[in-house]
Amino acid sequence: QMQLVESGGGLVQPGGSLRLSCAASGFTLDYHTIGWFRQAPGKEREGVSCISSSDGRTSYADSVKGRFTISRDNAKNTVYLQMNSLKPEDTAVYYCAADSSYNNMLDVTTKGHGNLEVWGRGTLVTVSS
Repeated sequence: QMQLVESGGGLVQPGGSLRLSCAASGFTLDYHTIGWFRQAPGKEREGVSCISSSDGRTSYADSVKGRFTISRDNAKNTVYLQMNSLKPEDTAVYYCAADSSYNNMLDVTTKGHGNLEVWGRGTLVTVSS
């Protein structure tokens, strides 16, 4: 069974950092594009970032550019989201997802529509003093 499990969320003060992890089981991430999404209370889901399987191409939402970095470690079957200079508006449940198509992942992260092959259950990030 293909599964993704997020971890690393928690409470952090504004200006702080967190690193989220997205670990895969039941399949290897080598051939999948991975995306990070978030959903704040009362708001729609937002695409945050994605990384391709083949050449490591990355994409970021304007709201996180320069602050968040996505990376992958195929040997550990894990993708990371390093989040720096966190702001209260970054508070949300963060989800990772996998798809075999980079273009499909881009569509979902940037346009908000479409289906992805696998979703995790999310990890809560709270940025508050």
